[in-house]
Amino acid sequence: MSDSLLEAKQPQSTSEGFKQSDEAPSRLSHSITWFDDALLLGIMALLAGCGLIYEYLLSHYAGRILGALEAAIYTMIGLMIVSMGVGAFAARKIKCAFTGFAMLELTVALCGSFAIIITAAVIGFGQQLPLAIANNLGLPPDQLPNGGFIAILQALSEYLPYVWGVILGLMIGMEIPLIARVRQSLSEAHLLHNAGTIYGADYIGAGIGAAIWVGFMLAIDIQLAAALTASVNLLAGLVFIWRFWQQINHAKLLLIGHIIASILIGLLASKGPQWEQHFNNLLYKDKVVYAKATRFQQLTFTERLRGNGLAPVYNLYINGRLQFSSNDEHIYHHFLVHPTLAASARHDNVLIIGGGDGLGLKQVLEWNPKSVTLMDLDKDLVSLFKSPPDDMPKFLSTAMLALNADSLNDPRVEIINDDAFNGVDNLIANNQHFDAIIVDLPDPSHPDLNKLYSDLFYQKLNELLSADGVVTVQSTSPYHAPNAFISIGKTLKSAGFKVNQYHHNVPSFGEWGWSIATKQGLGPQQRLANLTQLPIENDWLTLGLVNGAFEFPANYYQDADKVNVNHIGSLQLYHYHLAAWSENEVMNLF
Repeated sequence: MSDSLLEAKQPQSTSEGFKQSDEAPSRLSHSITWFDDALLLGIMALLAGCGLIYEYLLSHYAGRILGALEAAIYTMIGLMIVSMGVGAFAARKIKCAFTGFAMLELTVALCGSFAIIITAAVIGFGQQLPLAIANNLGLPPDQLPNGGFIAILQALSEYLPYVWGVILGLMIGMEIPLIARVRQSLSEAHLLHNAGTIYGADYIGAGIGAAIWVGFMLAIDIQLAAALTASVNLLAGLVFIWRFWQQINHAKLLLIGHIIASILIGLLASKGPQWEQHFNNLLYKDKVVYAKATRFQQLTFTERLRGNGLAPVYNLYINGRLQFSSNDEHIYHHFLVHPTLAASARHDNVLIIGGGDGLGLKQVLEWNPKSVTLMDLDKDLVSLFKSPPDDMPKFLSTAMLALNADSLNDPRVEIINDDAFNGVDNLIANNQHFDAIIVDLPDPSHPDLNKLYSDLFYQKLNELLSADGVVTVQSTSPYHAPNAFISIGKTLKSAGFKVNQYHHNVPSFGEWGWSIATKQGLGPQQRLANLTQLPIENDWLTLGLVNGAFEFPANYYQDADKVNVNHIGSLQLYHYHLAAWSENEVMNLF
């Protein structure tokens, strides 16, 4: 936990006299016992861990559902720090520290456990309300009501996680001042190191909380994580009531409240994940048939039935953003893969970075390579498309394996689950080289992804690529994000490549673009122009479509000199992308 965060929770100086309503030392022993001291410090450590987890929970949920993970994290932490500072001042107004602390933990537990489920319900209701009104009034799908009260509700619902952050921050900020007052009131003598001792427990507890989040809670359902965290607050309150029963006003009522809250939180722990997922499913226009939270992202599969003997359309969303649609993914992956391998002198050894769904790999295998290395960070995502788990509906797992032609189980394929930025270093260290490299990563919408579009990363790819090989990078939309698109091409060039860029319409995404590059000999566009036909038979892609894809409007690159290279650490591309897509809310994709 940061110093600023802890300072925001700083209690008033213990040299100040406590209010008469704090239990007088004469009613207790003249010095605090080791048991009581250990108990209070242990409670403080637990609550510090809970406070940090609540920050992560709320920002994590906001990022995964609303699609703005980086901004959500920083905004949430900033709001909670300020709120905790206000809460520390507000704690002075609580007359009885014993009673106030017991009530505080009950309230924190209830708010912490219900924050996610209530937010999911409100957001889902806001998205479904226009459809419900349109159905009742018989309006066509393109005339959904989206103004007035509905627009306000939808806009405000996106800020609801931050409202919960402020509420919880206010209460968490009260905890240290109240514990300090309780600890001081248990001793007749002035506790010289009261604040320092409590802060020590707070620092340690926060560190343990962070470790629990990263090592355990990040991989479980977010509503279950919220309920488990709230149960710790509730347990701390129950232990506190048991130990200081005589000093707490209305102790019986508070005990009853804790018991009722225990039942509610237990219900949320068992049923809450299912309810939360149901509310989240309301965000999508198609039926959600499967959802899974991995360590790194939220995966959601939807199904659209078309009738008339047509196969259903399956979509995969990652953190609320469309990853592919089964009815047109072939367009994207044909343009990603086949120009790359057609321009390459050989295709014996191919490297795919990203592409854990196996759809690009399916196209690569049509070229009969000797070996393909696929590197993807998310092992759980890859397993969904390689050996689907039992909890995935059979019809969906069958459809996904058919869509990627079971490519991930091909014996020529080696799968490496690693972060690409560091993973390619291992390939370089093993002196590996590839005839073609295909980079199929998500857009640079996060600083961690930005480094995978940097000059340093492309220099690493240059080392891995054979002298007559070709590398292709998915490069976002040249129409919606032209500066980001051009920056990717210029960054590849700065790493020593000869670069051309091309584009084509993918109905689910709109106009989409790729950057293709060679390191020696002819540039990729000229290599492709010299072909008289594609080296492999293909029932969709033609050489004419490939060559035509390199054509852009005459003035498209006229301001290219003003677009910067994405140097490592600069976050230049991230800012280009963020600026370009800021007006395209993720909700509009659903």
